[in-house]
Amino acid sequence: MHRKSFTDLRALIATLRGEDGCPWDRAQTHTSLRPYMLEEAYEVIAAIDASDPDALADELGDVLLQVLLHSQIAAEAGEFTLDDVIDNLARKLIRRHPHVFEDAPNDIESIKRTWEQIKGKEGAHHKVYPLPALIAARKLIEAGFDPDAADYPTPELAAGGELLRAIKSVWEKGIDPEIALQRTVSHLAG
Repeated sequence: MHRKSFTDLRALIATLRGEDGCPWDRAQTHTSLRPYMLEEAYEVIAAIDASDPDALADELGDVLLQVLLHSQIAAEAGEFTLDDVIDNLARKLIRRHPHVFEDAPNDIESIKRTWEQIKGKEGAHHKVYPLPALIAARKLIEAGFDPDAADYPTPELAAGGELLRAIKSVWEKGIDPEIALQRTVSHLAG
């Protein structure tokens, strides 16, 4: 059997969602697939943590399946196509890399600063979706927020401030707090 191409994969997804395809695949919606996207992302992280390239290749395929299914569902509904997803990503990568595609400074600090400026401008044009609290807190700390400089007028907000200080401490050590917490919980749960 010959190796399948991206074009073959796109056609396979269309067949699975087609009239004579798989009843389970045809029944899926963006909402019904939501838990699988998150699950597959965590499985990619687990494969990376295990330093298992075969598992990583397999799990990345599962993430790609999610992208293809969502794109096929959207195309069927006339919302957008996989080509729109690809075009949007390519344009975003070019826009966010002026140090490669234009004449912007290419030192790491300038790249980070420019990246955040560009993302900020994009945010003004796009709806911002909430992130899980731990990731949102890490991004807030990464952007320079100082939890010691904030006011926490209620016990609940004060507790949140304590968590922000812990996240800042962990992040300043070069450790991603989400991954650290996940690994610690897994370790303790045995």
